[in-house]
Amino acid sequence: MSGMRVALVTRRFWPMVGGAEMVMAKLAQELRRQSVDVRIVTARWHRNWPERIVHREIPIFRLPNPQLRGWGTLRYMMSLGKYLQQHQAELDAVYVSMLKHSAYMAVERLKKTSTPIILRAEGGGETGDCRWQDEANFGLRIRGVCHQADAVVAPSPAIMEELLAAGYDPDRLHFIPNGVAIPPDRTKQRRFDARMALQSAQPSFSLNNDMPLAVYTGRLHPKKGLITAIEAWRFVLQRFPDAKLMLVGEGPQEAELRERINSLGLQDRIFLPGVFDDVSDLLDAADLFLLPSHEEGMSLSLLEAMAAGLPAIVTDIRGNRQLVESGRNGLLFPVDNVQALQEEIVNVLHQPAAAAQLGAAARAEVTEKYSLAAAATRHRELFAKLREAKRHVS
Repeated sequence: MSGMRVALVTRRFWPMVGGAEMVMAKLAQELRRQSVDVRIVTARWHRNWPERIVHREIPIFRLPNPQLRGWGTLRYMMSLGKYLQQHQAELDAVYVSMLKHSAYMAVERLKKTSTPIILRAEGGGETGDCRWQDEANFGLRIRGVCHQADAVVAPSPAIMEELLAAGYDPDRLHFIPNGVAIPPDRTKQRRFDARMALQSAQPSFSLNNDMPLAVYTGRLHPKKGLITAIEAWRFVLQRFPDAKLMLVGEGPQEAELRERINSLGLQDRIFLPGVFDDVSDLLDAADLFLLPSHEEGMSLSLLEAMAAGLPAIVTDIRGNRQLVESGRNGLLFPVDNVQALQEEIVNVLHQPAAAAQLGAAARAEVTEKYSLAAAATRHRELFAKLREAKRHVS
């Protein structure tokens, strides 16, 4: 290892997987490849979960987190504070996901030590960290403490603007966009092999090579616009009767989505397969990617789909426009516009050559600007710079 020792703190982690958790998991793996001694500190959401595991070669430390509302958060914060105090001397940096309770406790416990605390803002708009601080109990108090962190990372320009508007010190803000691994080139053989692998794992998918397949990956949440995708799929099936849609993930809207799918009789055309720890097979098997969200920062799911060379059809919102130029490396459609979405889907499926050009341009864009290796390097350099600065002051 390089001598750099870093703890990544995220209250939710595998097997509870969402966008923020995947960012931390992939960043941890890439930092390890760059010779950083990295660990993940998270919550133990169920009593039968082991306190310590190794996930993809990364040690995971789980702290008590009773499921009782309120008390669970307090117990977790106390455990996190104790852990950081006990292990502070063996850490060169602590990187915390979300400007919430974990961030508050990390800053409070370590601000007078030589260990730098770096916070990472997650999401923007109504579901982002800045909005949460405005509206949550003790949110403004937590914000005041977060202002004292050594650095705050913004993964998108929109989130950077929100942080500035919330009073964060510009000199402590750092724009580091999400990074994704760049997979091998997309080929017909990889598509076929991925479909066979998925069908072997779940025979009900029955993914033969001729069936069009669209994929969404992310949280199952009302803000993700998934009802719009389901409604649009009814019309897609009029042109492509065998087409299938996978809405991959977990979240509070799952029951509602299942009910809507069942009420439309689309159980054999739209699937909710749950969480996938690795979505590479899904993306290799797919013909297009959907992201019908109402709000996004810089979507990790979209970056992964673009890196895989998939044509992406996404809502015309600010976060998506940072990545997608409609007609060049993807397609934009108005939020909650079922007709526009189904027309774009049909056009992509009807014109595979044009769709392939969109996917190739998307892959080139992500390879050049948003690789996981580059993102990890920028994080590592920030950690090292802050470590040296704090040691010099000490």
